[in-house]
Amino acid sequence: MIGSESRLRDGARAIAPLSVAAVAFAVSFGVLADAAGMGAVAPIVMSATTFAGSAQFAAASILDDGGGVAAAVTAAVLLNARYAPISISVAPGFRGSLPRRLLESQLIVDESWAISHRGAGRFDHPVLLGAGLLLYPCWVGGTVVGAVGGELIGDPNDLGLDAAFPALFLALLYPMLRTRRTVAAAVGGAALALTLTPLAPPGVPIVAAAAVCLAGLTRTKPV
Repeated sequence: MIGSESRLRDGARAIAPLSVAAVAFAVSFGVLADAAGMGAVAPIVMSATTFAGSAQFAAASILDDGGGVAAAVTAAVLLNARYAPISISVAPGFRGSLPRRLLESQLIVDESWAISHRGAGRFDHPVLLGAGLLLYPCWVGGTVVGAVGGELIGDPNDLGLDAAFPALFLALLYPMLRTRRTVAAAVGGAALALTLTPLAPPGVPIVAAAAVCLAGLTRTKPV
């Protein structure tokens, strides 16, 4: 138990530098959601139950542009489709009753997944939970600040907050680019996503890119 608690703390410490970007991005989402007509309560509830930044941003952006609820939900679902393979990859580490596993799985996000990766398909379950336990209040708290105090904050793009998460994901990606195989998979996925972004509905480019990366990693021999 003591060892597990220590690994939880390790996860929280590892993700701490990235939590600053998570707060900034959450504030930006709260401001956008409020401007899109979602009010203050809905985006906070969405952050507490969905806990998926890109999907939430996609939904709020579509609503802000005058799109319908169906389009917003569809975009969010497509963007969150990547969590199917992510969840499968970490599933062996989740133990206990179904309610416990469901509760813990709420903490599976891109950042906690990447932080807990130990190579060769192995993941450190306590580290994942520790990272998620720190990110979750940061995300919900940032949303509260943005949704409630959006008028005082103004346009988050003026502060450069729109660049926070792309930089965060690049920081998560860099340590994984250790072989020609992983570099090739990343380049292939990025190229496909950039090609599809102006052509396909929101969410489709990232799902297609994930599929290309998976195909590249499974069919190419390690170098």
